[in-house]
Amino acid sequence: MTAPTDVDLQRLAGSLGDRLLARSATLVTAESCTGGWIAKACTDVAGSSRWFQGGVVACSNDLKAAFLGVPEDLLTRHGAVSRPVVSAMAAGVLARTGSDVAVAVSGVAGPDGGTADKPVGTVWLAWAWREQDGSLRTETRRERFPGGRDEVRRRTVRCALERLLAE
Repeated sequence: MTAPTDVDLQRLAGSLGDRLLARSATLVTAESCTGGWIAKACTDVAGSSRWFQGGVVACSNDLKAAFLGVPEDLLTRHGAVSRPVVSAMAAGVLARTGSDVAVAVSGVAGPDGGTADKPVGTVWLAWAWREQDGSLRTETRRERFPGGRDEVRRRTVRCALERLLAE
């Protein structure tokens, strides 16, 4: 399957916006390897401010800790590209914004930076939903996307939006 185009991503974001509006819900993002591309796809949709609150691009561990509340010990023990860290990113951005839904991503987009355990194309995604009782429900997924840097990032955005649409 080829990497999605900007039009594909905008279409997904538009469908997500319709779904969030129908539920009177709002979305927020916490992005690392995508550099705000999920937020871009959302804001490419006219009227997105009614359902998209905004996002945080935190590439460094210092910003993940300071802006998103990711505990430094998680970053040290597991690394930025890990299940515990993306879960904390999603929970942290929800806690700081009061939004209803969050998506967080952290990965190795390439062309370098990969390791044996986390090769180029490895991306962790987390989705968090605020439940009626105020509790948080979080889901995570590890992906290994093929292609170069641009393709890995585009595939990450598509994966993030498609999971939100499946909810």
